[in-house]
Amino acid sequence: MKLLFHQNISSRLVEALADAYPSSDHVREAGLERADDQAVWTFARERGYTIASKDSDFHQRSFLFGFPPKVVWVRSGNCTTAAVERILRARQPAIREFCEDRTHAFLILE
Repeated sequence: MKLLFHQNISSRLVEALADAYPSSDHVREAGLERADDQAVWTFARERGYTIASKDSDFHQRSFLFGFPPKVVWVRSGNCTTAAVERILRARQPAIREFCEDRTHAFLILE
């Protein structure tokens, strides 16, 4: 289960969540910090990532294009990195199930 954290989620979470989400990456570390959503989408699809983002753009894109990649929409508003980490840790079983599911394109976390 590897996540690609979008630019609106702290890159510090790659290391902080390495035990829960090994092989995850951040768009900045992948050279995609200034890339448009299509480039991020393609990168994630080609490399087997699930995109984790705090904005609705990828959620909407999943409606249009389906998956892969899958999208985890962290719909927590303006919150701290620690709060996002807590959400992703607490919902790890649901995220794992979602990633293995063959019918759903996105998961909303609040």
